[in-house]
Amino acid sequence: MARVARLGSFLAIGGALLVSGTAGAHEPNNDEEGLFDSRRNAIVRAAEDIGPAVVTVSVLRSQLVEGPAFPQREFFSPFFRNLRRRYWQRVQSIGSGVIVRDDAIVVTNYHVVTGAQAIKITLADGREFPARYLGGEELYDLAILQILAEGEVVPVARLGLSAALMIGEWVIAVGNPFGYLLDDPHPTVTVGVVSAVNRDILPDQEGAESIYKNMIQTDAAINPGNSGGALVNADGEVIGVNTFIFSQSGGSHGIGFAIPIDTVLRVMTEVLTHGEVREVWIGVRIQEIPAALAESLELNTNDGVIVASVESGSPAEQAGLTRGDVILQIGRERVRNFEDARRALYGRLVDDLVEFEIQRGSAAPRVVTLHLVERT
Repeated sequence: MARVARLGSFLAIGGALLVSGTAGAHEPNNDEEGLFDSRRNAIVRAAEDIGPAVVTVSVLRSQLVEGPAFPQREFFSPFFRNLRRRYWQRVQSIGSGVIVRDDAIVVTNYHVVTGAQAIKITLADGREFPARYLGGEELYDLAILQILAEGEVVPVARLGLSAALMIGEWVIAVGNPFGYLLDDPHPTVTVGVVSAVNRDILPDQEGAESIYKNMIQTDAAINPGNSGGALVNADGEVIGVNTFIFSQSGGSHGIGFAIPIDTVLRVMTEVLTHGEVREVWIGVRIQEIPAALAESLELNTNDGVIVASVESGSPAEQAGLTRGDVILQIGRERVRNFEDARRALYGRLVDDLVEFEIQRGSAAPRVVTLHLVERT
């Protein structure tokens, strides 16, 4: 357990004793000011730019817990020691978010606000406001909030492009790790590099709703409470939303992941325009190809998925797909099984054009284009 030592007005650092206050304070001379300016590098400037727009997201929710049937009744304890009961308890959790528009729109992770009964936003300058949930999508693990701060001016982050990221470039993770231990609204800054891009993370359990695809991997430390905070480039532009880490201990091991800002903006536009991420209709039912079926159809491989049926009037029918077609590729993703097909369609929204590479019988593979529409 982390221990917090309060030393009053004294702070011990590396064996030195610093005294707070202004008595006898040394005014910096010109040489010291020049040195100070030389230390304000790109990382410092980026942290100064983004810091005010990163917020703490406090969520109040009800949670079903189990405990002793008579926790406050010592008289009954010896007789009903093993008797348990389940009850609802109000709990508070904390995550991070970032203000991305001047109308006080905040993006964060869906898992940060799941089941929220009340949401409070705390700005870096200490101001607190309630917020309302505008919409989100568990599939993308993204949620859109709006701060209820009528008449107030809020800081707004500058947004970059995640498609242009370079492996090895500096990035900054900004959020509120362990915010429940710190009585300070200012966000924490950690620095690292882009370790990899376009990372596809396999689900940790079968049937998981969220898909983590095309993720940004970074070694900037991301800790509990950082979820929903900003991943920023050296120009101070948000290029991702910090989401999770790989860790056995719960602490950072230098393997963190962020949702690319390009994906975030597509989801945000859907929510703000339509109130939700509209469900895409493709109109095709697919199944995997067992070896026996591949042999009966004289296929060279059982990779891919086979079209079991096509709905009338659907984008699939209009593109020319028919029962028995084998789908080999969706977009730039090779399809070996049903899960591959599901993940290849991740991020596709209404009105997108998607290329399917198909094989029909013994003919050479060909490409058809589907125009995705909203399911009604």
